[in-house]
Amino acid sequence: MRLTVRLFAGLRERAGAPTLDLEVPEPGTVADLLSALDATPLAGLPERSFIVAVNREYAGPEVAVGADDEVALIPPVSGGAENLVRGVRLTEEPLDLARLAALVRDPRAGAVVTFEGVTREVSHLDYEAYAEMAEPMLRSIAAEEAERHGLTAIAVEHRVGRVPLSEASVIVAASGPHRGEAFAGARAVIDRLKDEAPIFKREEERWIEGALPSPQGLEQKRDGDALDGERGDGQP
Repeated sequence: MRLTVRLFAGLRERAGAPTLDLEVPEPGTVADLLSALDATPLAGLPERSFIVAVNREYAGPEVAVGADDEVALIPPVSGGAENLVRGVRLTEEPLDLARLAALVRDPRAGAVVTFEGVTREVSHLDYEAYAEMAEPMLRSIAAEEAERHGLTAIAVEHRVGRVPLSEASVIVAASGPHRGEAFAGARAVIDRLKDEAPIFKREEERWIEGALPSPQGLEQKRDGDALDGERGDGQP
């Protein structure tokens, strides 16, 4: 059967197209798809250069794939209490910190915390996203961490396209009964966003490689590492 596979960031540039058409056995698996890549411009890439997503979920080699499935290759990326999520968006427009802070204000909240990742030291950064997968994933992450940390409300926005110097590429706003919950919830969301969401960053014509998500163990990655101020958008 023929599969059309979506590509992003450096994989798209290497292939010279946003998609690849592959011939795989029917019924087939992700492992069959990976074998079919040997006859494409992506042949020879190291094992940890990308991960496969099937129907907008990260998938291991044993996962079945069919001709009607939505399949994508995800390079390294720079459910829950949905009623707590006041806003999630990917946008090419400049982000508005005050607007997101206003979204999460609530009579039950004694603290509002915001995180704003901004471009620094370079004239601009370029962002690309697998939007159909990234936006629901951001909503899920926000809902899970809002419930886990006892937040009153949460909102997350990430910019795509070109983000000039000193402008925000990502904003997380969280409110909670006390500052401890609000700080912890906001930090957990930004840490998971950078580790799990298929959003890619290019700096001065070079795609910045971060962590490659794993189809197993994503449920365990909740605490993250400390933000370390890597050059770019304020994210590790």
